[in-house]
Amino acid sequence: MFASIVSGAAVSLLLAYFAPLPLMVVALGWGPLAAVFSGIIATAALTTLLGLSHGVGFAIGVALPAWWLGHLAMLGRPGATTAVAGSAANLEWYPVGRILIWIVAIAVLTTAGILLSFGADVDAIAETIRQGLREMMRQTDGNMTAEQIDQLARLFVFLAPLALPVSVTMMFTLNLWLAAKVALTSGRLHRPWPDLRSTALPPVTLAILAAAVAFCFVGGTFAMLAKAVATALLFAYALVGFAVLHVLTLSASNRTLWLVCVYAVMFVFSGLILVMAALGIADAVFGLRQRYLQTRPPPLPVA
Repeated sequence: MFASIVSGAAVSLLLAYFAPLPLMVVALGWGPLAAVFSGIIATAALTTLLGLSHGVGFAIGVALPAWWLGHLAMLGRPGATTAVAGSAANLEWYPVGRILIWIVAIAVLTTAGILLSFGADVDAIAETIRQGLREMMRQTDGNMTAEQIDQLARLFVFLAPLALPVSVTMMFTLNLWLAAKVALTSGRLHRPWPDLRSTALPPVTLAILAAAVAFCFVGGTFAMLAKAVATALLFAYALVGFAVLHVLTLSASNRTLWLVCVYAVMFVFSGLILVMAALGIADAVFGLRQRYLQTRPPPLPVA
């Protein structure tokens, strides 16, 4: 999947987006050690076929995060009420919210690596983009003016710290969810399916988000990286917001229809994802899910 991107075809971008999926399936179904060997083999194959730079890029950007997230997903320890030693159902598993924070960290590091590969500061990054656009204009006989090239380069510098973290966070989150579904369907998932509706980020995340937003206004490279952190965390809170929505609509009539409509609107008007981020933050501050569940009647006893 990762190698397909060198073809230049549009579908290759989609295949590259799911490059972590096979390694995650191996990590969840056969263990992290099997994923290590699979990653080494894949890296060696890519290095042989496409060169060292592609092999290193795959190892750092795909294989290592896929292995680590698969390892975290399978981390479990005996809980306080464990009755049967080694029983998967009675183990306390690594929290989904903490896995999401790790995905955010990976997204921020990936974004920083990509941006800083263009230059050491904002001006250097913009100049590298300008040079690339000028070269492209020469090769394609384009007619962009110097002012248009400059505007496009500055637009890239502005949008990249916002778009890249969201894309990478979504990529690893989606791939991990799909890998878990594949392992579960095949009977290879050696842990219970987590209650995604209870996903919550660590309390310190709010403080980190506030600090990142504040540093967005200092200017320069530091502000650019702070934007990446803030954007990735806001997207993580948006994912938590969807979990909150699933809880708050438990008693709603036509619940499925309402949820489908919400997801459809979010897909069409992606800017509304900030509403879900606000819902996730509100839950972190006010405990919306806990308050709602306390108002519901207790479940009927099992006969």
